[in-house]
Amino acid sequence: MIYTLTTNPAIDMNVNSSTMSTETVNRTSDAVYTPNGKGLNVSFTLRHYGVPSVILGFFGGFSGDYIVDGAARICPVRPVRIDGITRINLFVTTPQGEYKLPNAGAPVGRAKQEEMLELIRSLDDLACLVISGSLPPGVDPSYYDELIAVVAEKGAEFVLDISHGHLAELVEKGPLLIKPNDEELSDVFGIEIRSEGDAVRALREIGGRGARNILFTLGGEGAYFYNGEHVWHASAAKVDVLSTTCSGDASLAGFLSTWLFDRSAVESALVRAMATGGNVAMCAGLGDFGLVDKLSEDIHVRLVG
Repeated sequence: MIYTLTTNPAIDMNVNSSTMSTETVNRTSDAVYTPNGKGLNVSFTLRHYGVPSVILGFFGGFSGDYIVDGAARICPVRPVRIDGITRINLFVTTPQGEYKLPNAGAPVGRAKQEEMLELIRSLDDLACLVISGSLPPGVDPSYYDELIAVVAEKGAEFVLDISHGHLAELVEKGPLLIKPNDEELSDVFGIEIRSEGDAVRALREIGGRGARNILFTLGGEGAYFYNGEHVWHASAAKVDVLSTTCSGDASLAGFLSTWLFDRSAVESALVRAMATGGNVAMCAGLGDFGLVDKLSEDIHVRLVG
């Protein structure tokens, strides 16, 4: 079974506004509230493609209840309940672009951290743990090492989609897959990408540090995938972007829904990843994935190294 862990989930509130100014009242419209978090988005997208998974995470207060109740209508949820209130993030789409206003989240004490470790240790059907998103206040980056150690005890795989600087050390633990974007490649690994040659060299370097597979996403420039031997590039879907909030998570899940079960199916996995991410970027939240098949027709994958 695939499990997804979101250590700092949120309710995402997506709204539209014709203005964004400190001089006036900025009226909003079309509010969409979604139970969210990177790992939750992965589970929701996997579910769309018929791949079962179970959601893990820390949840607190009325907002935590809202997320658990909403998520449980789609996927099984195994929550660890915390004190405090799970965060609410605000995303405002304006004519000038999208404003992203995430909150830090509720603190998670050591006792609750240990409760999560014991929960994962008890999972007899754990095959792969997808660890996604930021850490909440009160959780040291070394917690990632503890999670990975428990996964190793279980003989399972792990996937990392995190932006913390500790990722540079965690790749040495041999993750099945990591999914950095261009900003994370710069901030975490100190590598700037200015050309396709830069991308190929960067992926081979990071792979040499221990990451067994790398899905490197570049938004409108598509994505690269490295499997330890070859590098492929997939073009991005050409869409009118409403919100990029969930698109990276959906791309990862789209890729995993094919590739995790057939490691030779790189091209079809990349096409699904790019089409899924593009469709989600057209929506507030994940949307209904209704245009994935159509968008897939225009995704091109080529071997580059």
